[in-house]
Amino acid sequence: MSSIDLSDPQRPTPEAARRNLRLGLICTGVFVGMIGLAYASVPLYRAFCQVTGFGGTVSQAESAPTTILNQTLNIRFDTNVRNLPWSFESQDVAQTLKIGETGLAFFEVTNNSSVPMTGRAVYNVVPAAAGAYFRKLECFCFNDQTIGPGETIKFPMVYFVDPEYAEDFETKNKAEITLSYTYFPSNEDGAVGPLADASGKTASSPLGGS
Repeated sequence: MSSIDLSDPQRPTPEAARRNLRLGLICTGVFVGMIGLAYASVPLYRAFCQVTGFGGTVSQAESAPTTILNQTLNIRFDTNVRNLPWSFESQDVAQTLKIGETGLAFFEVTNNSSVPMTGRAVYNVVPAAAGAYFRKLECFCFNDQTIGPGETIKFPMVYFVDPEYAEDFETKNKAEITLSYTYFPSNEDGAVGPLADASGKTASSPLGGS
């Protein structure tokens, strides 16, 4: 009966050792990269949505289109507040404008509390496919707005619907777009969260200035 000598175990060859080291470094790199992506995923996703209009997110535009179509859309405005003692409403319930035409809408926000508070408005559009074509030239959204106790601020929003809206099979037959805004409390670090007290911050001025 044969026996196995365990007194002198085989050592890995130099080539196998280098392979194991390389594999370990790759695994470590992947692990660190996954942690980094987890922290960066929220701002990256937000930037991606604002650029592409993914998920109904409205994107920023540098200038209005030069083409205005003879096709009108009904733009409805929806306003909401979450965890803030604020009143928030649009001046117009809806506006009718031609595709490619520049529209101007005003929104009023009132701080009903006895202390200054900071909030941030986020928004999207319905149908979600319209997010790629609903473009803003000026907007108070995604910026912290500090409002004093009992103060009312009026903010403008300048926008248009890109003429390509009329060519996309998902949107060309949609005659109505709903733009929905929601105000949330804003933390000191700029992230939307439950913190609302913003004493010591500079209050916003009318028409969205700071």
